Amino acid sequence: MSMARSAPKIPRPRFVQFVSRAVVVLAAGWLVSLLCIAGWSRRASTQNADAIVVLGAAQYGGRPSPVLKSRLDHALGLYQAERAPAVVLTGGRRPGDLISEAAAGRRYLVKQGIPNTAMLLEPAGRTSLASIQGAAEVLLARRDSLVPSADSAGRSARPRVLLVSDPFHMLRLEVLARLNGLTPLPSPTLTSPISANGAVLEYMLRESVALPTDLALMLWLKMTGRKVDG
Repeated sequence: MSMARSAPKIPRPRFVQFVSRAVVVLAAGWLVSLLCIAGWSRRASTQNADAIVVLGAAQYGGRPSPVLKSRLDHALGLYQAERAPAVVLTGGRRPGDLISEAAAGRRYLVKQGIPNTAMLLEPAGRTSLASIQGAAEVLLARRDSLVPSADSAGRSARPRVLLVSDPFHMLRLEVLARLNGLTPLPSPTLTSPISANGAVLEYMLRESVALPTDLALMLWLKMTGRKVDG
């Protein structure tokens, strides 16, 4: 009695193998990115810097939103503790806004006692990438006039900046700041409503996509010699 022969295995087309491996690699990369974002969110530098860079957030008729206010209050504390002699406020205007997020931040901090002369504005950026690029341009253009911090004196021509935003934002900001000629020091605010209302995971998931997207965009901009729009 003859035994039934098993059907020969049909090899998968090379294209299918390539796609399968690419999906595995992308998934692994995304997971590593997510874990790094979570890890970086816990970092906070204790060093002094040449300037504090505050990432913008929504404002309503010149009044900072709770998210922006938490960042401004954190920057105020750093300035009052003499962690840096200057504050760079970023953030452009959204549709319908009369003033920029940067201008609203300056208005708020002036009322809290920070002199106008200690603040610089980057009032055009409407994305993290554009804001960091704009802040870097402002600082690099004024590098010779910056008062160097005790920690940074004589170390590097790159301005050292304390980055102020929500914790989940830190990794992307550090990478973008470094790629734009700054030496970044993380200083996340711990009082943001985003952290309080339990939306952190959602924002971390967004960051895990935004980080590689911004890196790819920066690579393209450098290759083409262009500048990011807003």
